[in-house]
Amino acid sequence: MRKGPSAMRAGSVLRGPRIDIIQYGMLWMMSSFFDHPILDTHSGQALYRQVYVWIKSGIEKGILVVGERIPPTRELAGLIGLNRTTVSAAYELLENEGLIKSMVGKGTYISARPALSSKSASSSAPEAEISFQSSRPSKELFPLDAFRATCQEVLASPEAIDILQLGSPSGYPPLRRYLLEESQKNGNAKDDDDILITNGCQQALDLIQRVFIANDSDSVMIEDPVYAGVRNVFQRARVTGVPVHYDGIDLDALERFLPRDRPKLLVVTPNFQNPTGATMPVPARLAVLRQANAFGMTVVENNIYGSLRYEGEHLPTIKSLDDSASTLLLGSFSKIAFPGLRVGWIIGPRRMIARLAEAKQWCDLHTDQLSQAVLLRFAESGRLNGHHQQVFEAGLKRLHAVIDACERHLPKGSTFTQPQGGMNVWVRLPDPLDASKLLPQALSRGVSYLPGSHFAVTRPAAQCLRLSFAGLEPERIHAGLAILGRVFAEGLEHDRQRSKFDSEPVVV
Repeated sequence: MRKGPSAMRAGSVLRGPRIDIIQYGMLWMMSSFFDHPILDTHSGQALYRQVYVWIKSGIEKGILVVGERIPPTRELAGLIGLNRTTVSAAYELLENEGLIKSMVGKGTYISARPALSSKSASSSAPEAEISFQSSRPSKELFPLDAFRATCQEVLASPEAIDILQLGSPSGYPPLRRYLLEESQKNGNAKDDDDILITNGCQQALDLIQRVFIANDSDSVMIEDPVYAGVRNVFQRARVTGVPVHYDGIDLDALERFLPRDRPKLLVVTPNFQNPTGATMPVPARLAVLRQANAFGMTVVENNIYGSLRYEGEHLPTIKSLDDSASTLLLGSFSKIAFPGLRVGWIIGPRRMIARLAEAKQWCDLHTDQLSQAVLLRFAESGRLNGHHQQVFEAGLKRLHAVIDACERHLPKGSTFTQPQGGMNVWVRLPDPLDASKLLPQALSRGVSYLPGSHFAVTRPAAQCLRLSFAGLEPERIHAGLAILGRVFAEGLEHDRQRSKFDSEPVVV
């Protein structure tokens, strides 16, 4: 049986010493409302907008009544399983419309019902949502007709009946042969190397930590800042974050840390690192190999952005420079084709791949041969190369757009990376701005990004943020950064005014 309002979380609604039947019924309605959010995580609409619409609908229907207190942002975020920043952005939209009012020390209350005119206050909400959050390819570039034709060819082939059977845990054999041969041609695979197909790059990282990390005393070095999936997968090890600069990992810091930590693994993304977009020059790659050989560690080279170079010269992978068989190379179709198919791979010495394949068999027993067969056909037919060309052309325009927009709109004192490919630009705002604290203001105006704290390992990154540009048309990149520029400039002005008043002498 469902519990009544007395069982609600403390502070979720305002209560007096006596509750009559009408008040009781109202509290019951509010309790039920906040316990059952109407949200869809698979919707294309941003979650903060969904929270805003959900609460506004509750006010319109009379479930949330003027004068009643609603949960604080932190409590509601915990109740519905969202980030507090998301809820704060929704509350800011509601407050901008005059629907709620926050009073310091007293809480947040419903202050008005939405206007019933055709031109309601909702028009003050952002007209368009521009998201710099997701580091993924633009779905508008997906060649659906070519993909449908590829699927039909695979299903019409004599091999279809076997493709739909249980497959080897190491991957679809024809795809393994194709990828290994291509890697041998470009120098990324040696004669004694083998390949393992994985369920995306994230499974590759998970298998590596299962095989190489025995217990929590083993050490792993990763980049700092770094994509959260890399940081989180190695949580059971002793993790050291090595600073990343505009030209990749800090070699001096690496040299200092190695004798102290003696890591089993060093995980690096030499090409267009996520989140910074940094690329390691060839001398730095060679220096990493020398350190790996000196300390007997395995280098895990994440190369999922390597094929997304839009300008400049391609650089050799660390794996291709390695003569000591101490590097594992990770690749994926997710950034160059269809991320939803979840096909990645690991190339490395045969002895290492055998151990990883055994671990994979224990994890998922078999492999998704259909996705792998479709991607193989897509590549062999030449359609993948055709798609690449479109991705490169669009990527170059979007890269130039984001760099130009950063130069135009970011406040003075900001710095940002200028990669020659990939999907991300890393921005550092001037002191004393905090990207996390400014995010609700940006969201309330229809623009989103990921603050630097999302990627931090050991060093705080409060002033930083990641802009992922690959999924946006150039005009939307410019429009989004124009809005962000205003938000950041207002933040600086607010701090300047506050500092001015704080610095005034007190007359006694």
